[in-house]
Amino acid sequence: MRYGTTASACAALIRRDLVLTWRRRGDALNPAMFAMIVVVMFPLALGPEPNQLARIAAGILFVAILLAGMLALDNLFRSDHEDGTLEQLVLSPHPLSLLLASRIIVHWLTTALPLIVVAPLLAEMLHLPRPVLPVLLVALALATPLLSLLGAVCVALTVGMRRSGMLLALLVLPLYVPVLIFAAGACNAAQAGLPFLAPLLWLGAALALALVLAPMACAAALRISIT
Repeated sequence: MRYGTTASACAALIRRDLVLTWRRRGDALNPAMFAMIVVVMFPLALGPEPNQLARIAAGILFVAILLAGMLALDNLFRSDHEDGTLEQLVLSPHPLSLLLASRIIVHWLTTALPLIVVAPLLAEMLHLPRPVLPVLLVALALATPLLSLLGAVCVALTVGMRRSGMLLALLVLPLYVPVLIFAAGACNAAQAGLPFLAPLLWLGAALALALVLAPMACAAALRISIT
């Protein structure tokens, strides 16, 4: 019975967050628009030479998506902390890690999923070879939830601080860089005709580990931050 009530609580929390995001759908589209702006700036700065852009297309895409994700990261728990919702979640009889996992799912759905949807368009703008596109999408499907999970732990550590943007960036970037290296490396290897499965497997293993540990670490960090 308790598992059923916990599942109902998580589902209700997901519905609530999705409704709130829909009401602020203009703000939810900011990461995707930011990524598109970053990608558009590179051809303007480097020139429209297709071969030159194709060589660095994967790196540009992942850097743009990483920065766009960081743009929305600070808002993951900020509004709930300000209106007291986080305290209610901590006091809830349901496992805090599962409730926070629901919040992270919504964050991924509303920030990373639109970026994955527009990724083929961005890749076409940078002349990424079309045979590399499936590898890019698989790498994004593995990397973006991993970035959300790692970022949530850092946000939970800083949610009680005012003007924590720079500190959050300093905490997040060292964790994001390995993800960026493996994801872009898989695409670069596929583009060069080399084996690309190993970086994707490393990303999958890291994602599986983060799915288990990150919500628990996020719950522990949140309890420290708001007490």
